[in-house]
Amino acid sequence: MFKSGQFVAENLGDVRASQVQPNGVDLTLETVFEQTEPGRIERGGKTVGSRRELDCVDGCFRLSPDGYVVRYADHIRIPEGHVGFLYPRSSLLRNSCMLDTAVWDAGYEGRGEGLLEVYHEIVIERGARIAQLVLAEAAHQETYDGSYQNENIPTDESL
Repeated sequence: MFKSGQFVAENLGDVRASQVQPNGVDLTLETVFEQTEPGRIERGGKTVGSRRELDCVDGCFRLSPDGYVVRYADHIRIPEGHVGFLYPRSSLLRNSCMLDTAVWDAGYEGRGEGLLEVYHEIVIERGARIAQLVLAEAAHQETYDGSYQNENIPTDESL
């Protein structure tokens, strides 16, 4: 069963009231990257390709059609007994953009990333709501302890 937006907000911590929706919490945009070097995915591991952070001019990212890696500004914590799913906000879809995401396992903590596919030029303001996180109850034996644990969390936040 999916949880209420209020439940999601209580597990995330510092979110604005405007981010809380009936069935989830909107995540906001921190920054945008373009990948500059190839990555590699193998049976026993992975290497993320080099990236370049795009310029944010007057608080906005001006994006041409292409694929971009976006980082969410919000600190995510997926509680035990749950799984997180992230969906694009409809305003992205209505502007010819798609946000590709992955499952967030119980125990994951960090500032996650997604793949923004841009099919028509768009301007997106830093801090704009671009995705909605929903949580569902899930049975599992363990919690997440992979290489992306605590990703993109500044040192002062992890104290």
